[in-house]
Amino acid sequence: MKVFKYIFWFLYRIWFYVLVTLPILVLFPVLLISISKESWYPFFFKLARGWAKFILIGMGFRYKIEREQLPEKGKSYMFIANHTSMTDIMLMLTAVKNPFVFVGKAELAKIPLFGFFYKRTCILVDRSSVKSRQAVFLRAQKRLKQGLSICIFPEGGVPEEHILLDEFKDGAFRLAINHKIPIVPLTFADNKKRFSYTFFSGGPGKMRAKIHKFISTEGLTINDTRRLNEASRSVILDQLKAF
Repeated sequence: MKVFKYIFWFLYRIWFYVLVTLPILVLFPVLLISISKESWYPFFFKLARGWAKFILIGMGFRYKIEREQLPEKGKSYMFIANHTSMTDIMLMLTAVKNPFVFVGKAELAKIPLFGFFYKRTCILVDRSSVKSRQAVFLRAQKRLKQGLSICIFPEGGVPEEHILLDEFKDGAFRLAINHKIPIVPLTFADNKKRFSYTFFSGGPGKMRAKIHKFISTEGLTINDTRRLNEASRSVILDQLKAF
């Protein structure tokens, strides 16, 4: 019986990469056009949302999005969430309709095909490089001026399996304060169980996400960064414990 579980998990992982790759191959010419101008990013974002939903449904995930507050069209936000799975990207794209740009690890740009579009549409950061981290602020500032939002997983990586929620880095909160944009915390309840970074694990089932009430940055200064960080983390941590 255990052998069949391992066979299932092995095939399930392969199926995930098939679902990731197939729409990119089919839509490759359209995707190329959509990234040829920065002003066309909202169109690319719509395609990315369709890609994300295709993967979640194809993996047998029954996603449910609860929203305590809705982002307004045309406004910029800082979207943050706990990070436990490769499917976090897909669930974030599914949960949020406002076009946003991911700030993500530079290593993901090495993934064949996916990496080609990832490095041309996301803000890449090498966390071991101070220069790279500083460049993130400049690129994010440019995107915010274009009316887009930013999405960061503030744990700075995927924590070990036994850690419910790691400490948050300050970057997302400094950026939000500097640009006076609200923090929008999201909690992903089931992604670790459904499809964690442990190879032999996971399976179809429910995948819940909750968009919490926004946290305003109006009137805050850079000295309030730590307080904003802790308040945002507390919202997500309390929800994780409640699920």
